[in-house]
Amino acid sequence: MIVQQAEGREKRLLIADMDSTMITVECIDELADYAGIKPQIAGITEAAMRGELDFEAALDARVALLAGLDERVIAQCLADRVVNMPGAETLVRTMRARGATAILVSGGFTRFAEPVAERLGFHYAIANRLEIAAGALTGRVERPIVGAHTKLDTLRAAAADLGLPPEATLAVGDGANDLRMIEAAGLGVAFKAKPIVAAAAGARIDHGDLTALLFAQGIARAEWVAG
Repeated sequence: MIVQQAEGREKRLLIADMDSTMITVECIDELADYAGIKPQIAGITEAAMRGELDFEAALDARVALLAGLDERVIAQCLADRVVNMPGAETLVRTMRARGATAILVSGGFTRFAEPVAERLGFHYAIANRLEIAAGALTGRVERPIVGAHTKLDTLRAAAADLGLPPEATLAVGDGANDLRMIEAAGLGVAFKAKPIVAAAAGARIDHGDLTALLFAQGIARAEWVAG
């Protein structure tokens, strides 16, 4: 169940995580598979998302292991492995059709987040930039790193720009770096989330898909905009 005040259920701002929230995979883990080191990197990703490792340090460590990977693999990975989470496009496009602003904020990478944001219908995406030289990953991430503070700051800044109170905002994510924005939002949702996030969030979805967030806002299925 998601329990809310009846007044103001429908939100005017959506801030969403990408990996394992709006898409079904962790992009850095899939890149690592092309480099033959997925188990090594996936273990670090899991620990970081559970809040057991510092996010920025863990990101630097994982990207360093990808040094020398051909940048053409990014497009191949995007085409072959990056799949929309069920209900994601319907959620975003329905909220936009009703006048809401939708922003994708990812601790992943712009080379994935920007095309994912476009195909799902977000207004724009914020994510980390992989450093690339001579057609290959250098093993470094450009600064500043997009982490928990960026997600929270984006929620607050966008709400201020739109003249919205916190109660009019919705944030959804699954990992520890999403927790601050989830706690600050009017409706903060842990979506099939890591235990630390599921325990702290005011609302959680463990079953079903992202269209549950439309029901939570009181938007009937007949009013949904199909993806």
